[in-house]
Amino acid sequence: MSKATDPVPGSFPELRWFGLGWLVLYVPAYAQAYGAANFLFLCNIGVLLTAVGLLLRSRLLLSSQAVAAPIIALAWMLDAGWRVATGDFLYGGTAYMWDDAYPLFTRLLSLYHVAWPLLLAWVLRRTGYDPRGWAWQAGIAALALVAGRWLGTPLENINFAWKDPFFGPQFGPAPLHLLVCWSLLAGIGYGATHYMLRWMFPGPARQAIPKRRLG
Repeated sequence: MSKATDPVPGSFPELRWFGLGWLVLYVPAYAQAYGAANFLFLCNIGVLLTAVGLLLRSRLLLSSQAVAAPIIALAWMLDAGWRVATGDFLYGGTAYMWDDAYPLFTRLLSLYHVAWPLLLAWVLRRTGYDPRGWAWQAGIAALALVAGRWLGTPLENINFAWKDPFFGPQFGPAPLHLLVCWSLLAGIGYGATHYMLRWMFPGPARQAIPKRRLG
């Protein structure tokens, strides 16, 4: 069996149906309201992979998304909270939540940003964290940044692949900008959550391989 699935039998069978139900509800609603390009955002990639991880009961896949979820949720809640408190956005990532051009039901689905890391924490409490999740999520982020630059537009600024969210301009030429964004995200952001998850949800100990007697 592929190491990407790495199942933990019996760990959370009840959530497999939740993962399937979420995909059936979320994918059509988001596709109709926001278009296919919206699924290139790391938050949407993450929640899709989380649903797949629940279906496959994959500790590795769920661990990789647990690395990203706290950072994405914090950024989302800070921007939305800033809007509620001050009337302005911190960086504009949640502006769509106040845009009546989009269906209210679809906008409310975005509250998954709040519940997503809590769900993953509950799952990892039962399965333990797979340390390979950091490397996996770093690779996913690299692909998402390149896709955001290649398939997105400057106006969409998917995954901030075109410009910095706070100061505006990009960090030099496109390759340098993507490298800086990826290094900050994967190195500092994901590194911090990786070590936090290792401490909070240690995985099951590996069994020692018995030594073979010679002769």
